[in-house]
Order: sequence, then C-alpha cells, then structure tokens
Amino acid sequence: MRVLVTAEQLDRPVPGGIATYIRGLEAGLAALPDGPDIALWRPTGVPASVVTRAWGIGLLRPRVTPVPDVVHATTLAMPPSRTPRSVFIHDVLWRDHPEAFPARGRRWHERALRRVLRDADLLMAPSSETAASIGEAARREVHVVEHGSDHLPPPDSVAADALLTRLGVTGAFLLTVSTVEPRKNLARLVRAFRAARPLMPDPSWPLVVVGPAGWGPAPVPEPGVLLAGPVPGATLAALYARARLLAYVPLAEGFGLPPVEAMAACTPVVASPLPGSGNAALEVDPLDVDVIADGLVRVASDDALRSRLVTAGLLRSGELTWAASARRHVELWRTMT
Repeated sequence: MRVLVTAEQLDRPVPGGIATYIRGLEAGLAALPDGPDIALWRPTGVPASVVTRAWGIGLLRPRVTPVPDVVHATTLAMPPSRTPRSVFIHDVLWRDHPEAFPARGRRWHERALRRVLRDADLLMAPSSETAASIGEAARREVHVVEHGSDHLPPPDSVAADALLTRLGVTGAFLLTVSTVEPRKNLARLVRAFRAARPLMPDPSWPLVVVGPAGWGPAPVPEPGVLLAGPVPGATLAALYARARLLAYVPLAEGFGLPPVEAMAACTPVVASPLPGSGNAALEVDPLDVDVIADGLVRVASDDALRSRLVTAGLLRSGELTWAASARRHVELWRTMT
C-alpha cells in the first residue's frame, strides 16, 4: 500500500503541534516492519497558505507516481483527489472558543470542516472527546487515534545550560510550553504564577515560557516570567527533565502534547483537563486563577504528590507511542483500499 501524506504544515511560520504529529507519524510508520510506502507531500515553490487556499477550490491535485492508494490529509486542508482520502481532525476549538481565534481563521476552519465532512472517505481524531464533537456534526463515525509521546530527541544539556544562563536562571524553575496565543491562556497562567510565587518553597523560582509567537498579545514582561521563545527539541527535552513542574492550562485542546512530553521526562504536570493527560496531571480549571495558583504551589511543594504524579505520568506516556499510532493509521487505511 502506498500512502501520500500531506505535509504543507511543516512550511508554516509556526508549524505547532500538527508538525509534531506529522513527524511522529512519519517516524512511527518507518519503524513498522510491514508498514506502507509513505511519501510526504509538500508542493514546492508555493507558500503553505497558498497551497491550502488552492486545495479548498479544487486546485493543485496531487500528481505523483506511482499513484497512491490513499491520500492522508494531516490538517483540514484536504487536497482534491480521485484517490480515497482520510483526514486527521485535530480539534474543533474555534467553535468552542471563538474568542480565542481570529475571525479569518474561524471562517477558514468552518469552510474546510464542511468540505471534509462532505468529501472525505475516512475521519480520524486524537481523542474520544474530539471524535464525539465531530461525529455529532458529521453523523458518521470518527475513529480515535491517539498521538505518541516519544518523539523528542535525547536531551541536550549543554544547550539547555546556555539558554538558562542567558535567561539568568541559576536554580529550579517552572516551565510552560506553548505557542503564545490567546487559546493557550498564558495571561491567566502568569497571574496565577504571580499569586503563587511567594508561597513556593523558594520564591525566587521563575516561570520559563517556551514557544513561538502566534497571534494576539504576548505576555507583558514582569519579574520572574522569562520568555525563552522557540527552542530545538533536544533543548526542550532537557528543560522538561530539569523543570520543577510543567504548567499547561489552555482553554481547551484536542489532545495536548506538552503534558505527555513532560510526563515522559518524569516531570509532574499541572494542566487543564485534557484528553492527552489521561488524568495523570493535577487538573485545574483554566478559567480560575486562584485554582491554578493553588495547583502550582501544591505540585511545587508536596513531594508525595509530586511522586504520585510522576508515576502516573510515566504510565500514561508509556501508553502513547508513535509506533502504536502508526499501526492504527495503517489499520484504518487498509479498510479504504
């Protein structure tokens, strides 16, 4: 079986978690002894934004040889094709939290979703919650295929040392990892950290914010909140391993990759209720600053709680491998041929 996998997201200025999905799926498929022949498709010489608009009006049909048995769209941007098409729908959060998305983005997502629900041959989603939301609108089955947690390279301690030195971090720190945009709820997290910091075992511990700028206002710089920007995967792996905790409190997520990345590094997690975490994080209400602050203090301070969260996190992250995700993709693709 030959599968053409869309990868235009890799050419976006901020590829985000979807790029992690594409790379993780690619690695998982390559590790399968009986896996399909996979080709990543990135139309060359055309900006990703133009590619997705062209696909939406039926242009830029894949012209590859040999002809694939399945075309797999890794986002709602589904290319026109006479070949059976599967689509991975990561979330429908623009419907649940329209205030956290720009108007243009909401319109594009809605049009693309309607087209996918009408024309795709098979639908996938990363969690049962997302699948249920889509299935209600689609009135058809949406197959759950969870992400992996084992995609980060070995930690680069030298690079992490250099970054932390540049930021002025000499000891323990709290960590958050996300694109800086309204949906990630960083403003409330910063307010919660401000309230929690004096109650920490060491009030000098800072909050290190890792991730690229998306849209909307960035957090206002203030004492103890350090903006690191995007970092390579090996540096991120080292930061996870060193952090006192990961704080991740988005308004909502279709899955939530940073918590399971942190869990794989034996780091306790304070997070919104997220499908990916599988109840292995200390869950907090992302809209309640006081509750977030209390969670930060508890997980930073309580060694018994920290130990329980680390154990639960290792068990949860151990369930999530890209090889398992890839096998499930292949099982579903084989039903289409």
